[in-house]
Amino acid sequence: MANKLERHGSRWKMYLRMLSGSLIRRASRLIIAVLAIAIGATILSGLVTIYYDIPEQLGREFRSYGANLIVLPQGEAKITRETLGKLRSLIGENKIVGMAPYRYQTVKINEQPYIIAGTDLKEAEKNSPFWYVEGSWGNSEDTSKVMVGHEIAQTLGLKIGDTFTVQGVKYGQRAEASRQDLSAEENQKRDLARQNFHKNLTVKGIVSTGGAEEGFIFSDADMLDELIGDTFRADVIECSIVADANELSELSAKIERDIPELQPRAVRRLTQSQDIVLGKLQALVLLVTIVVLIITMISVYTTMTAMVAERRREIALKKALGAENKLVMGELLGEGVMLGLIGGALGVFLGFEFALRVSLNVFGRGINFQWALIPVTIAVFIVITVAASLIPVRRVMDIHPAIVLKGE
Repeated sequence: MANKLERHGSRWKMYLRMLSGSLIRRASRLIIAVLAIAIGATILSGLVTIYYDIPEQLGREFRSYGANLIVLPQGEAKITRETLGKLRSLIGENKIVGMAPYRYQTVKINEQPYIIAGTDLKEAEKNSPFWYVEGSWGNSEDTSKVMVGHEIAQTLGLKIGDTFTVQGVKYGQRAEASRQDLSAEENQKRDLARQNFHKNLTVKGIVSTGGAEEGFIFSDADMLDELIGDTFRADVIECSIVADANELSELSAKIERDIPELQPRAVRRLTQSQDIVLGKLQALVLLVTIVVLIITMISVYTTMTAMVAERRREIALKKALGAENKLVMGELLGEGVMLGLIGGALGVFLGFEFALRVSLNVFGRGINFQWALIPVTIAVFIVITVAASLIPVRRVMDIHPAIVLKGE
């Protein structure tokens, strides 16, 4: 048994020595094949990296067009801060680009009614990067500074830094109950609890969108709650989430099941547009990948055909000395495997650099290296190289030592 293993090991050592010697002697010709395989592997691994990274990158790009999920209260339910926290946890921080709750309240400016929208201004900015804001967004540090829509600014003649006064009715804590749940006496007490409020606000930004937003005043939600004397409750939550149409549908069903007081609605125009563009890009990547693989196979086929033709006398001599067709073919296929291994390994790392440059130039974001691509790419190009080498290598069987060595 030991002698058998020793003989087997000696054969492998001899085989590898012959293989390495053959590669070294024909380095100039084989370098071309290695480069062809490396270029193919570079494009393949780069495109595959981009293929799997496109959904997230493109999803984040589409988020610049606004929220893709609208969440409303179910029936008479209220969206409290606790509900908001549950929703954020359910969606997952890694999926959320922005999640802005909005509460709308009517106020008066110069005895004319206007709508003030209380929100989380930082989250609203993440949701709506397409808004053109002259000046800057408000913040929670100075709640008296707000943004006003372009229409309101024109109507009232407001500019950045101007101050204006809003007024309205402030309710006591009793205002949280609905009139249907109160007696006539309690409703009368509630009406007596009303107070008028006056608040000076400073224009920090002027919003231009070409839409309904130009008719609103945007303030911090806490400031609005304090102004009207009520606890936080949102009328709607606008969510910008990295997800395709199927993921949004699944998420909506999960929200309805786990948080019954909420009613999610996907913005289908955005998600459908995202899916259409994504599908076309992925189809293009797949098509280019197939073309690259075909070109690589043609290049390897041409190189191996030339190598077999060039080594006819060497192959004939080996067969004349007793080498079987299987042995000679195994040596040539082994060279093909080595070419695929070297070219594939080189192409994996060059492919990541290629994908990184594309991502930075197109999306302005980096990507993560896919470690699983190393064995997959190498295996794919070994298979491609062997497949492309089969036809040229099979011609070894047609080489007759007597005819070739006689020079015919």
